[in-house]
Amino acid sequence: MERKYDLDERCVNFSAAVLVYVNRMPKDEAGRHMGRQLLRSGTAPALHYGEVQGAESQADFIHKMRVALKELRESRNNLRVQFQAKLMDGDKEENSALLKECIELVAIFAASVKTAERNKAKDKK
Repeated sequence: MERKYDLDERCVNFSAAVLVYVNRMPKDEAGRHMGRQLLRSGTAPALHYGEVQGAESQADFIHKMRVALKELRESRNNLRVQFQAKLMDGDKEENSALLKECIELVAIFAASVKTAERNKAKDKK
């Protein structure tokens, strides 16, 4: 049975899109600085989500999801700064789609963390 959306696949696709995006960035000082940072934060969620799938406890799951969420939020703000500074002149629609996907992933991960924390609190009662 195929799931409606596969979070693992979305994270991998987002990371791949970040790689393509960064390769198109300007090679000036600002482009290199923001690009290196985006490479780290934008590819990390897919790798962290792989760890999430092997979480050993509910607390471990929450911790790993929070780390992935932190990286997604960093990526979101990196992209927002780049757009504000008009760092990328290329395909505006494609660039906007990358930011939109990042925002959606932030919302999904934040909701997952909140649900897991709520469930953990119920289990303690």
